Amino acid sequence: MNDFSYLKAVDLQEASTKLSEDRSNKIIAGGTNIVDLMKYFITESETLIDINAIQDLKQIKTLKSGNLMLGALMTNAETAYHPEIEKKYPLLSQAILAGASAQIRNMATNGGNLLQKTRCYYYYDPHVPCNKRIPGSGCPAKTGYNRMHAILGHSENCIAVFPSDMCVALAALNATVHIESLQGQRSLLFTDFHKLPGDTPQIDHDLQQGEIITGIELPNEDFSENYSYLKIRERSSYAFALISVATAFKLENSIISDARIALGGVAHKPWRNLEAEDYLKGKACTEEHFSKAADIILADAKAFEYNEFKIKLAKKAIVRNCKMALDISSHRTGAKPSL
Repeated sequence: MNDFSYLKAVDLQEASTKLSEDRSNKIIAGGTNIVDLMKYFITESETLIDINAIQDLKQIKTLKSGNLMLGALMTNAETAYHPEIEKKYPLLSQAILAGASAQIRNMATNGGNLLQKTRCYYYYDPHVPCNKRIPGSGCPAKTGYNRMHAILGHSENCIAVFPSDMCVALAALNATVHIESLQGQRSLLFTDFHKLPGDTPQIDHDLQQGEIITGIELPNEDFSENYSYLKIRERSSYAFALISVATAFKLENSIISDARIALGGVAHKPWRNLEAEDYLKGKACTEEHFSKAADIILADAKAFEYNEFKIKLAKKAIVRNCKMALDISSHRTGAKPSL
């Protein structure tokens, strides 16, 4: 780990000012990812800016619009167990609790969850090339061991996946990210916040130098009756997803009036396909329709030597999770519906 200075910011203005001074300056809140990256010499920082003293970012509040604002410094655990989240956005609670460990969720913050880095093993090894660490150096994952890597949205420069569970649910729920800097405030649709690798795999998101995430806004919509988060992983505890699926339906007389499906573990960002969601609207809840929606989502999927299984696994996971969303007792009790 490199030597660094430490600043405990008293407000957003001080934090943003210091953040703007040097590109290597970084925010620390829970520290569950940035500290690891520094220990592994993947990233360096001239100054770590601690924003935990900014109390305005440590609350969940209902806005005049009826939307819910999640403070960026609320921990993942506080968010998952918050009464309003459990009541109105249980999909989000379920996704958060599927991620990491209880100890990490007690430290990790909402804002930090959005900014975490890929867990690609090549990215974490400073002794091998990686276009995310050193643009232009190459992507050994393409011809190396790529079992965990992307099947959608990848490029010649990067096939890494985004690791968050929480963000998959936020994408499905049409969340909005609120951002602040010395230049003022702005908001961004959650689905536009993270970027695909393209020619710039080192750029994970749309946050600019000096900007800080202040909150995440959830629309005043009710998907509390038919929802499910399914995470398929190598082991049942503390593992990142091979495939994850966040599904939410609104039903009217067993007909789908609104559908949301987002995938994790498949791309450089949480993956949604609006064409598939539109296809399901007005349809009956049948395996045939769920299978067709899965085909639409995965139409452009491209696998590599060791992750071809993920395409078939993703289709089965989508269909299974759509079924689970029809009966929330099936995943609240741990029952496993058959395909």
